[in-house]
Amino acid sequence: MPTADKIAAVEDLTELMKKSQGIYLTDFTGIDVPTFTQLRRKLREEDVSYRVVKNRLALRAAKEAGLEGLDQMFEGPTGLVSSKDDPIAPVRILTDFAKENDDRPLIKVGFLEGQVYVDDKLSTLAKLPPREVLLGQVVSMMQAPISGLALCLNGMLQNLVLVLSAVAEKKGESGGEEAPAESS
Repeated sequence: MPTADKIAAVEDLTELMKKSQGIYLTDFTGIDVPTFTQLRRKLREEDVSYRVVKNRLALRAAKEAGLEGLDQMFEGPTGLVSSKDDPIAPVRILTDFAKENDDRPLIKVGFLEGQVYVDDKLSTLAKLPPREVLLGQVVSMMQAPISGLALCLNGMLQNLVLVLSAVAEKKGESGGEEAPAESS
């Protein structure tokens, strides 16, 4: 029979999984306490949470949150890493940290917008730039054609002004005054 604490823990994990943009499960075997504290500090700087979870409770919460097929992922020591804002930040931080610390922690699986990411797909995600940089790249790509059009129109207007001033100069040099046509 489940206790009130376990029910509350499952509800809390379910809510966390539903609200998070990106969820990653890690195996933290072989990480000592000072290194683990350093990892949590780096994650906290990017507004990413790391929770050590009980496998049975986390599996139940995952099923309630709509994440299926994870039975084999909840084996051994499991940490749940989540972000409410930037879904790529956790995997980027975990990958960079693992490079510096003997490939620890090991990322078991990642969930992003209903998709499951493992192995090489996770390393592809880790190579993506931060959200702000991606948004800047999209804006500059959208802005480039508009800027080109503005420059083209500006050039055409400058050419028109040059032609009109040349015509005005020529009329000024040729006497400037032509006899108006008389109407009878």
